[in-house]
Amino acid sequence: MSYGQEPGGPEQHRDGKPDGRQYPGGQYAGGQHPGGQQPGNGQQYGGWERPGQQYPAGYQPPQPMTPEDQRLWATLTHVGGIFFNILVPLVAYLVLRDRGQFVREHTRVALNFHITMAIAYFAGGLTSVLGIGFLVIAAAAIVSIVFGIMAAIAANQGQFYKYPLSIEFFKP
Repeated sequence: MSYGQEPGGPEQHRDGKPDGRQYPGGQYAGGQHPGGQQPGNGQQYGGWERPGQQYPAGYQPPQPMTPEDQRLWATLTHVGGIFFNILVPLVAYLVLRDRGQFVREHTRVALNFHITMAIAYFAGGLTSVLGIGFLVIAAAAIVSIVFGIMAAIAANQGQFYKYPLSIEFFKP
């Protein structure tokens, strides 16, 4: 912007011609599209879609997975929870919950269980000052490994599994 020019106004080159930039509302500096015309389909550049129009042609709603894929992802969710605690079940729940009832249920129960275990780890960390926290952390780790393996086996066999000691944060 040069001295004495209004803020938001079209900027000019040193030769006095518009610079060709687009401003809000689809207007270009100098009032015209750089090519001299508006787009051929009757729309203006920079406008927004009218309400009621459909998604672009590339959008597709999530498709249900095959039973084999659901078993695989449910198994991977339980195994991932053993190594990465709450992270893998959370991502799996957010991404896969609309892909099938079996995988939705397994990701939900895994997420609930690993949130419960995260609370146990936190409580163990707080009570480690008293000397008993290390036992709480060790017990939570053993429970997480054992129940995670049992849940992964059940998921791989196509069975539903409910973790014992799990608090229901996410309901079915």
